[in-house]
Amino acid sequence: MCGICGIINHNRKPVSEKEIKIMNDLVVHRGPDDEGYFFGSNFALAHRRLSIIDLSDAGHQPMHFLDKYIIVFNGEIYNYIELKDQLQRLGYEFKTRTDTEVILAAYDQWGVECVQKFNGMWAFAVFDETKSIIFCSRDRFGIKPFYYTIIDGKFIFGSEIKQLLEFYPRRFVNKHVLIDYLVAGMQEHNNETFFKNIYKLNPSHNLIYDLSNNEFRINRYYKISINRNLSEKNEEESVSLYENDLKRAVNIRLRSDVKVGTCLSGGLDSSSVATLASAIYKKNSGEMFNAITAKSTEKRFDETHFAELVVNNAGLSWDITEPTVADFKRNIDEVVYTQEEPFGSTSIFMQYFVMKKAQEVGCTVMLDGQGGDETLLGYPKYYPAAYIEYFRKYGLLKTLREIRNSNKNNTKMTLKRILRHMIRSIFPAFRKRKLKRKCSFLKRDYLNQFKFLDDLAQRYFDINKLQIYEIERTNLPVLLRYEDKNSMRHSIETRLPYVDYKTLEMALGINIKHKIKNGWTKYLLRRAMEDKMSAELIWRKDKIGFNAPQKSWIKAHQTEMLKSIEKSSILKYLSDLEKLKKNYNKLNSKLQWRIYNIAKWEEVFKIEIV
Repeated sequence: MCGICGIINHNRKPVSEKEIKIMNDLVVHRGPDDEGYFFGSNFALAHRRLSIIDLSDAGHQPMHFLDKYIIVFNGEIYNYIELKDQLQRLGYEFKTRTDTEVILAAYDQWGVECVQKFNGMWAFAVFDETKSIIFCSRDRFGIKPFYYTIIDGKFIFGSEIKQLLEFYPRRFVNKHVLIDYLVAGMQEHNNETFFKNIYKLNPSHNLIYDLSNNEFRINRYYKISINRNLSEKNEEESVSLYENDLKRAVNIRLRSDVKVGTCLSGGLDSSSVATLASAIYKKNSGEMFNAITAKSTEKRFDETHFAELVVNNAGLSWDITEPTVADFKRNIDEVVYTQEEPFGSTSIFMQYFVMKKAQEVGCTVMLDGQGGDETLLGYPKYYPAAYIEYFRKYGLLKTLREIRNSNKNNTKMTLKRILRHMIRSIFPAFRKRKLKRKCSFLKRDYLNQFKFLDDLAQRYFDINKLQIYEIERTNLPVLLRYEDKNSMRHSIETRLPYVDYKTLEMALGINIKHKIKNGWTKYLLRRAMEDKMSAELIWRKDKIGFNAPQKSWIKAHQTEMLKSIEKSSILKYLSDLEKLKKNYNKLNSKLQWRIYNIAKWEEVFKIEIV
């Protein structure tokens, strides 16, 4: 895991060493172990290294290959050993044990199609001297970031937005992205960022920059492929298939030359990863596997009891971090700067402190459970689409029976709640009206957007389309952004088994009745793990995660929050500020946070609005 950046001058003049060094130094936290530069005739590439595989100097980047390719790479190719064997049989010789060199050999053999061979997470740029191009790519689901901009005759890219902001004396907000966030909590749905003129290369896309004419093209190289034959498998076959593939995904993510651990919230997803990883890790190394848990100071959010069940059952070494309201207040500016764009809730602070603890105990690589909910139908909002799918496949009577049974094991899913979810999901006008009521402090011009709600509603009639939409464009990209920035701030690499593309595609292909059954969400995973974890954890009905005590934290910080809101030029521009201040205490804590987060983000990054 590393940090990368590059500058290409359109005027064919050499890149300033000072400019590229400033960019690279801004992400020293992403790679504290080494730095490197390459200067071409009118471009420069830079790299910060976090050593994970082959810790020797042989892993230095930019890495050269066959005297015609040069790469800067951030990420991990988990199947690099298998690819290396294949490439050696094709006649390639390797000087290092790194996955970076495997990428270069794969590019030489298969060209831009090499990314189809990779199982991993990546953002890289390869200078191909023979073709006079720079080939850039981002992994299938966007686990690793790649931002770019064009300004003052330069094409500039980097792992973090702050690297690009160095070229903007004045920074302006992207208004429509901000409005979607403020009103509806929407943070990701296209290639734009909260900063005007700063873009991200979308997941599953390549960018090829032609140095001969300063033009670039972006193309998609991957789409989720669902094997419809999987839906014909019975429950036992489906459970066995998924269990074995999840084990494979965990296993290849343990490949490392440094210490590996895992995040453990006490929920089903992280507990399953911790349990599987511990068994494999002990077998391979004979050592205890390390887990880190964030404990909430409020009892109703505290899941350490469930985490402890996993620790005792799997024989884990365990560390706990317990962020307080004082920690929250003290680190607000730092977390806002780390995240770079506004975020949805204070729960992000819990993850931040988990990564901080990982750094303190020397776990350079951490597994995590992101993607489990999106792939295995872990959210209540999936129920409407799931039952529409039930009706389509099994008819009215079986669907009604399943809806009736759903309340047995999921107290949140009464028939009344299911119907409410369905109405809100399928008829966006209801949700728009509610959002407008909540945000009546906004000026009228900004209350008539939210086209994404219409897009979302169309997908509620097909559960796979809904899942793919949330995996590619909404839910998952947000979580991956949080994860990358929080982990890399502390020089930690996180790895996500549920987002292995093979595991993900399998989860989407398995029959709906094996994923939601009798009200149990993620039924498939519960069955796969029921002989490996305690029944108390497997069949628990509540879901919390690394939740912060948001309401009490906001209440304790409200005076300072209102001061920031009052000073915000952005909020003055978008709203009736007096009306907002007057009604602020009546708003729900999520909206209170978003309003304050905008004001604090504006302050930290010196953002303007026009």
